[in-house]
Parts: sequence; structure tokens; C-alpha cells
Amino acid sequence: MSVKTISPATEELVRIFDSIDFEKIIDHPNILVSANFWEPERYRAARVCYKFMRHIDDLIDNHKAEHKAIALHEKEEFIADVGKWLNMFMSAGRHDPAQAELIDTINRFRIPLWPLEDFARSMIYDINNDGFDTLATFVDYSRGASVAPASIFVHLCGLREENGEYHLPEFDVRDTATPCAMFSYLVHIMRDFQKDYHNNLNYFAGDLMTKHDLTVAGLRKMAFGGKLSEGFRAMMREYYDLADKYRLDTLRVMEKVCPVLDTRYRLSLEIIYNLYLMVFERIDPDRGSFTTAELLPTPAETRERVRKVITGRA
Repeated sequence: MSVKTISPATEELVRIFDSIDFEKIIDHPNILVSANFWEPERYRAARVCYKFMRHIDDLIDNHKAEHKAIALHEKEEFIADVGKWLNMFMSAGRHDPAQAELIDTINRFRIPLWPLEDFARSMIYDINNDGFDTLATFVDYSRGASVAPASIFVHLCGLREENGEYHLPEFDVRDTATPCAMFSYLVHIMRDFQKDYHNNLNYFAGDLMTKHDLTVAGLRKMAFGGKLSEGFRAMMREYYDLADKYRLDTLRVMEKVCPVLDTRYRLSLEIIYNLYLMVFERIDPDRGSFTTAELLPTPAETRERVRKVITGRA
């Protein structure tokens, strides 16, 4: 009887998988789970960048969660904070160890500044606005809020390392990142309907709300346990269908890009797509409750989905 063996590369992937504590991954779980399979230095680069992006995002969202909105006299201060944050990426200063690590990471891994600038613009939009008048406004905002951080992830996936030097990806990073970023962001918004309204955040477009006879007050009532209206379900169907369009675009992009990526980076893209797909598959606009308990996978379910991707069974 023959004994089936696995390659050293697969053994390494399994070892990394076994080392991940899925119970302890809280912030950006899909990104952290996926990037765990990279080489340690590249994974560290992702953590350094996302730590700084998360800092300014949380600063704004936490204020809105506590105070419901940003007062007019506070907006200038918050905009100044975003300017200081962006300057950390531009400055050549080395007096602060965290800033020095950030700048060194950007330089060594050749991370472009446009995702950081786009992200800053979306944060300024958040400061000046409490929602989106139209779906088109939301999509434009998403270029900074979602596509920008996703582009850093895709950039790091696509870097080619030769003799200790990193070379730029062979594909357009923004075009590659956009479909999956939009798919995941729309799924994220549907998944976190309850959570966002509990934190005084509204990501639904005003024109779609008006179309389906919905108000912020009405959505808040539903988020706190009220009966879901037919208008709410119709709006969620539109978001679901739009997410599905981006899902199909994501598959086409991955089919084009994955062949030029090394195994662990191709795997990371497949993992992050599948983790959002796992949530997407739970969404039922017609009969779902849209509760956090219904849509948020458990750590054990996340672990099993990643295992299936690694073994080629997803």
C-alpha cells in the first residue's frame, strides 16, 4: 500500500494554519487570517500599515458612536488630525520609532502613497458627512475607505522578491483590488447592519432609502429589533445584487492575476474572497433577519472555511 505524501510547501501552509488562533483575531479578521500565510516580513509590513489606517478610522467612528455626530466646532480639529496622520507617511523624521518603522516599511516594500491619500480623503468625508446622498457618492467614497486598504494588500501580494529587493507587481493594483474590495465592503455593510446602527453609523445611500420609503430613524428601529419592512428587504436586495456583480468581477480578476502569484499569495487572495463569500452565502434579502448572530460566522466556521481553501475543497 502506498503512502500519500504532501509537499514541503503544503506542509508549511498547514503549519501556519495550525498556528492561527482564530478565537483571538478580532480587528480586520479576514485580512489578518489571509496575510498570515505570507512570509513574516511581508505580513509585518501589512500589520504596520493597517495599524496606522485603523487608528484614524477608529478615532472618527468611536467619536460618532459616543456622540452620534461630529459637532461643527470639532470638525476642523478632526480634519487637522487627518492631516497630521497623512504627514506621518510623508515626513522623513525618525524621532518616533513607530513613524520610523512606518516610513521604512513604505520605502522597502515600495508601497505607493495614493492608497493612503485616498484613504485620508474618505476619512475627511466621514468628518464632514453623516451618510451618503446617493449610491454613486457611496461608491466614490469606497475608493478610499475600502479599495485603498485592499490595494495595499494586493500590492504586497504582487511584489516580486529577488535577492532581497522588492519589485513592483506585474499588474495594475487598483484595477485588481477594486472588485474584491467592493464585494467585501458591500457584504460588510449588510452583515453589520445592526452593529453600525448601534454605533450611530449609516452606510446606506439616501436615494435608495428614499426609493424604498426608508428613514434613518426607521432603520435604527429595525436594527434594535423592530420588524423588517418590505422596503428594507427590497433595498437589501439591491445591495445584494450589486455585491454579486462585484463578486463575479472578482472571480474574473483572480483568474487573470492568480497565475502570476506565488502559491502563498495566491492562497491569501482565495482565502479573503472565500471568507466574505461565506457571509454572502448567509444573506437572504427575502427571509433573513439581518442580525449579527445570523450573519457573523463563528471562529470555528471561519477556521473550517480556511481549511477547505487550503485543501482545495472550498
